[in-house]
Amino acid sequence: MFTPFGPPIDLSDLPTFERAAVRSRRSAFAGRVSTKDNQDPTLSIPRQVAHAAARLERGEEFVAFFWDVESGMLPPELRGLGTQEMYDALRVPVQRDGGLQDLLARAESLGITHVLAESSDRVARAMLTSLTVEHDLEAKGIEVVYADEPVGGTESGRLRTRRYSQVDAEIYRAVLMEKSMGGQVQHAIQGWNHGYPPYPYTTMVDESAPAPDRGRFGVARVKRKLVPHPDARRFDAAGELCRLRREEHLKGADIVAILEADPDRYPIEGRWTWGRVEGLLENPKLTGYQVYNRKAKRTGRPGLPVLNPVSEWVWSPRPVHEPVISIEEWKAAQEVTAALRAGYEDGPLLRIRAAARRLELPVTLVSSSATHKVYRIGERRVALPTPLSHAVAQQVIDDMERTW
Repeated sequence: MFTPFGPPIDLSDLPTFERAAVRSRRSAFAGRVSTKDNQDPTLSIPRQVAHAAARLERGEEFVAFFWDVESGMLPPELRGLGTQEMYDALRVPVQRDGGLQDLLARAESLGITHVLAESSDRVARAMLTSLTVEHDLEAKGIEVVYADEPVGGTESGRLRTRRYSQVDAEIYRAVLMEKSMGGQVQHAIQGWNHGYPPYPYTTMVDESAPAPDRGRFGVARVKRKLVPHPDARRFDAAGELCRLRREEHLKGADIVAILEADPDRYPIEGRWTWGRVEGLLENPKLTGYQVYNRKAKRTGRPGLPVLNPVSEWVWSPRPVHEPVISIEEWKAAQEVTAALRAGYEDGPLLRIRAAARRLELPVTLVSSSATHKVYRIGERRVALPTPLSHAVAQQVIDDMERTW
């Protein structure tokens, strides 16, 4: 630390006048570009290097370069997972020794003393992430320096500037997410599709949609709507698949066996699997409505999106493409699925309700006790034991179909 209150005579010739450097200064560059589509890494990364290099000492050069082409909203453990082939194809004129994960893992072994970046948001837009990175590096004796911070002044002033910058980055992140979510919601409620089309559909460009604007990186993606797949068998197959769950209460493996046994009637690329069947049964787009926000992809674990509650889904106000099933039929299938996953606890009763629905007979609970429940099915009363077995349920269904 420099002090204006020096000794009364020249003591600079003493061996202890200055602290001897324990190790020579070795600086590494840290950078990030949002995505290869939204920012041009061939321009952004070299610019960041030039700005960060202004904080190098005279005659010093970077000993390593760590940078990513990824969202700054990702946590450290999901950063730097892109393949080297992807980065080679970008042809960025700056060598790359790894990403953020590599920097944290290798900085100490490389003898790095300083990590220089253009600004804190080039490490991460989330304040907690950038603070975590700084803490991990400083615990190893590595100083983090941002080129946009003022030189000199007090440590408290420097810290205040850094934290304000990190707060600004996180606020920008929140604003960006709000605007992005608002745009995606409008995209859905106006009937345009997100992601891959479900099995019975394909997509086509909506010619009635507003013409996309040309931005810095070319024309924006066109708007697409779902239309029935050219192979009409797919529409029938999806309807039958839903019926097997809704009316016959079949489990996924049983439905797969039925579909696999008749490939001409139920065509598919590859093979039918449990995941494909269950995913299709859960997909509300089969009702003709466009639905968004079913899954939260940023879960902290790659490839493992989490289903959001139905209350958080965004539905178009009206059907916007040809439905495979009605929304009432979709809801009934979800109820059966829930019962199956709960271990058939309510499965037999759901089968009775499904059969009554087909016969347009209302089912209402009249009374219950520890051993029986009395239901009114149409104009009749039926006493059912608790718990209700599938055998008894089948007898009730057979009786309903014969005489009611």
